[in-house]
Amino acid sequence: MKRWGTWILLIGGFFWLLHTMRLKQRETLQAGPGPDPGPDPGPGAVELPDGTFTFHLDPAAFWAEFPQLQSYRCRELIPGDGVCTGPPGPPLLLLAVKSHPESSARRATARRTWARPGVLGGYRVRAVFLVGVSPNPRHMALLQEESQEFGDVVLWDIGESHHNLSLKERCFLHWVGAHCGQADFIFKGDDDEFVNPPALVAYVRQTPDAAHVIHGYIRNHSAVMRTTKYRVSSALFPQDTYPDFPSGGGFLMPRASVPALAAASERIPVFPLDDVYLGFLALAAGLGYRHDARFRVYGVKDELCLYGEAFVVHGVSLGRAEEVWRGLYTERRCNGMGPLHS
Repeated sequence: MKRWGTWILLIGGFFWLLHTMRLKQRETLQAGPGPDPGPDPGPGAVELPDGTFTFHLDPAAFWAEFPQLQSYRCRELIPGDGVCTGPPGPPLLLLAVKSHPESSARRATARRTWARPGVLGGYRVRAVFLVGVSPNPRHMALLQEESQEFGDVVLWDIGESHHNLSLKERCFLHWVGAHCGQADFIFKGDDDEFVNPPALVAYVRQTPDAAHVIHGYIRNHSAVMRTTKYRVSSALFPQDTYPDFPSGGGFLMPRASVPALAAASERIPVFPLDDVYLGFLALAAGLGYRHDARFRVYGVKDELCLYGEAFVVHGVSLGRAEEVWRGLYTERRCNGMGPLHS
């Protein structure tokens, strides 16, 4: 055990050295916004009409308040270039899961249950965990070990923070184009959820024109919050209403949407809330939505068969997630649950 512990610490120290220099160069920016709008505030205000409102985004305001979001260029420390490799086969559903280095237990539970690779209903299902860096060398060493064992991690040199989730959104769009362009559908979610890939596959197969819109729990012209952790200042965004956007806890993108979203991310300022940011990108890309309440389930009654009907359920403990998966797809205690693997 001593030798094992020493080995992990050595890997942690070595791995940490690889990105410490990069983190140092951004520490000043991450400490807080300065009065200067940045070295390159870009073009003038972006105007995005949606038929009801016209939304105005001023790049100079974004540089002034969130310069680190505007200046960051995606750099991968673990590229995840083997996630989508393999011989041609069934269409691919990619589960793209936002995670944190310290969340190894959540990733382990997901890999044993809903993020396990397989073929479901004629779709190949594969998961990838989207991670930023932590100052804890032990967490980083364990993440590297996971990557070597499972090959399902993409790590950017982004410090983990609430606002930096938008950078994960932007970098992921470019990563998919470079490494996983063959994914037919992409589910975006979090590692603290119960996700139901068999239900997602059934939904895709049964939904006409599924490949032409973004699917999710669509927030229609939500009010802008000026308090709580979701606050946005009036200087950054003076309007009172957001464009429509899919709730960030879980939504489904078709392959055709990725190039348009990635292109939009090159001209739209990075908004500090990731789900709203996706809404701006979708509006700029001219993409439509399909609303379904099963993409956002909070406070669901804790009954096994209700989990089977949902696409994603929030606030489920790790132990309960395993119980639900086993009950639905191993013990098969709910009527109508089809074969797990095809």
